[in-house]
Amino acid sequence: MADMHFDRNFDAVPGEVVRLSSRVRRVLCDNPGPFTFKGTSTFIIGNGDVAIVDPGPDSDRHFSILKDALRNETVTHILITHTHADHSPLAARLKAATAAKTYGYGPHGSGRADSGPRADASADLAFVPDVRLRHGDGISGKQWTIDAVFTPGHTSNHMAFGLREEKTLFCGDHVMAWATSVIAPPDGHMGSYMNSLRLLLDRDDTIYFPTHGPEVRLPKSLVRAYIAHRRMREEAIVARLAEGERTIAEIVKANYAGLDPRLHGAAALSTQAHLEHLIENGKVAADGPPTADGEYRLKSPA
Repeated sequence: MADMHFDRNFDAVPGEVVRLSSRVRRVLCDNPGPFTFKGTSTFIIGNGDVAIVDPGPDSDRHFSILKDALRNETVTHILITHTHADHSPLAARLKAATAAKTYGYGPHGSGRADSGPRADASADLAFVPDVRLRHGDGISGKQWTIDAVFTPGHTSNHMAFGLREEKTLFCGDHVMAWATSVIAPPDGHMGSYMNSLRLLLDRDDTIYFPTHGPEVRLPKSLVRAYIAHRRMREEAIVARLAEGERTIAEIVKANYAGLDPRLHGAAALSTQAHLEHLIENGKVAADGPPTADGEYRLKSPA
């Protein structure tokens, strides 16, 4: 099965303040890992009066570096793309130090149809935004205007932020150049994710700044590749079911040969999300509720 080409050329140095444009700076947190790549990028928008996108994990060192980077500036807004533990926890300390309000879609799990935060080892369950944003809401500073772009899927409360003046999208974990985004049920939802990808094709952004890895200079090409990749993953799952395999473990073993063992759990979660999507589309049936250890089969034609 053909797969995506990833760009892992990202030589950012943790703690270094890098100017990306006249309005945007980046500070990389020193929290590398299999899901964070080189670390979490915190973005500073504006000059003088600034907005912060994704303060990052609750790190003393990163907090100290941010305070130094923001010396003689006023933080007016703290924007959170979503409530995973590598994105939002430092917002509380930054808010206490600056008196800036926090902005986001809502607490963890708030975008789910059956609602309510869910227990999730990677989630920041303490974060509740001061201002709850909805798709299309605008936020303004002295030199910048940001549009809220609701992009659920990776998490149910995932929000991207479009900088109008530069046609730039701070896309969190929704789209990244270095790897695909993990869709992990129950809060992650593949159908929502695919819809959120298609939403980006209707925008005119010319560059994406994900919270992990390098910027994306041809964003629509990457989004189309993401959509094609997810379709291929679903086709591969259907092929395994047609061969008689029934469990997620069997499908992952066949479809993710050679994958870093540290990512096998993420591959299983994404496979479960794809199976849930195939069930919603009437192509697959489960023997009981769709779970990590459930059994699945192709649905017989009516």
